Amino acid sequence: MNTTPLYRQLANHYLDAIRTGTLKAGERFPSIRLMMEKHAVSLSTAVQVCRALEDQGVLEARPRSGNFIRQPDKPKPPAPAAPVPLDSAVYVGIHQQVSSVLKASQQAAVKINFASAYCAPELYPLKTLQTHMAKTLRVDRHLLGAPGSACGNPVLRQVLARRALASKANMPAERIVITNGATEAINLALRAVTQPGDTVAVESPTFYGLLQILESLNLRVLEVPTTAHSGLNLFALEQMLKGPEPVRAMIVIPNLQNPLGSIMPDTHKARLVELCDEHGTVLIEDDTYGDLVDTEQPLSTLKHWDRNDNLIYCASLNKTLAPGIRLGWISAGRWHERVEMLKHTQTRGCEALSQLAVSAFMKSPSYERYLRRLRKILTEQRQQTSAAIIRYFPAGTRATAPRGGTLLWVELPRQLSAMTLFHEALKVGIQITPGDIFSNTQRFGHCLRIACGTPFSSRIDEALQTLGRLLDEQR
Repeated sequence: MNTTPLYRQLANHYLDAIRTGTLKAGERFPSIRLMMEKHAVSLSTAVQVCRALEDQGVLEARPRSGNFIRQPDKPKPPAPAAPVPLDSAVYVGIHQQVSSVLKASQQAAVKINFASAYCAPELYPLKTLQTHMAKTLRVDRHLLGAPGSACGNPVLRQVLARRALASKANMPAERIVITNGATEAINLALRAVTQPGDTVAVESPTFYGLLQILESLNLRVLEVPTTAHSGLNLFALEQMLKGPEPVRAMIVIPNLQNPLGSIMPDTHKARLVELCDEHGTVLIEDDTYGDLVDTEQPLSTLKHWDRNDNLIYCASLNKTLAPGIRLGWISAGRWHERVEMLKHTQTRGCEALSQLAVSAFMKSPSYERYLRRLRKILTEQRQQTSAAIIRYFPAGTRATAPRGGTLLWVELPRQLSAMTLFHEALKVGIQITPGDIFSNTQRFGHCLRIACGTPFSSRIDEALQTLGRLLDEQR
């Protein structure tokens, strides 16, 4: 009896055909519908076949045209296999599991933390920000005695609007609202466009905090398969949007997706915006990690292709500048007035001191120099951490190779449990994030997220070696 999953058997079948030249580079690959008919398989299986071949570098998706055979890339570390899409919307029930993981972490004596998506404090420009804060207070001695502006400081909003232009996005300063991080921004976006019981599409896997937000708002969730190679699976999304149940909103992280670290190609970004327009689905973009991409030229945001004002843009400075100040923002387009009202109702305005200090720093050339230095450091840390994982973890372990950020998504051999590793690692003072909490589908129990925000050291190396030993003991 063949125990290899059916999608993998079919993927290997087509891979052999490509390698032997039966299917040649540039030729159209059979459509998902044709594969379903030819092989008598489900939509989920057909989509997985395409994702597996895409991960091998022999297939590329062209918006509006389908899949085409491409010349294989040079050999590189394999990326995690594509997740299986859900067939229908399901109610989120992740909060209890996330809470138990967070509570266990808080109660443990953690010495090495691989769970935090933030950089180490010494990598942030804390002294510079403190200097700007002190100067701000000297100039305005009554600042702390006055309430902040409802939508945020006008100077900071102007700075953010100007920086958005580099990402080909037009967001007028007067239509930006400063928030307490991206979490509040996404909360506001969802409250502005949904009602309890509505269905919201998300990437799978996705940030567990987002699943908690959706559950708290009594929203149903449709998980769309996402890969580290090219992000959201547009074919699967299109089929889901054509389903009987309307999808009110879609939340996506196109640049350095959390936890996969994927970056959507521009053609996919354009098609995603178009798909949501066609089906009346509000698109919510989370661009929290965009400034951490390893490139001097900023990546395009989804907002660049928003021609019908059907997109709400959310972002944050928590990961790139200073976690302690909790500054984020939202540009809600046609929903601006409603978001402004919800913000006032929910938390009023954000405090002014940090906004003024941050705007002064971001206006200066020092900010870009700081980002270049941070990106370089993070690249080295990711490479060192990834090498240690390959060195110490069991054979068959696969890790993503993101082009920026602080996160690695690690896929273990399927017989191993990331949740078991999480509890065993806490006993020796090491914290990780198990893949179980990044989805409500229980399909990522053999995966984990490893953060690389702390400079690599002998202690980090020893901790990764310990994780490898604990995994060997599981086997």
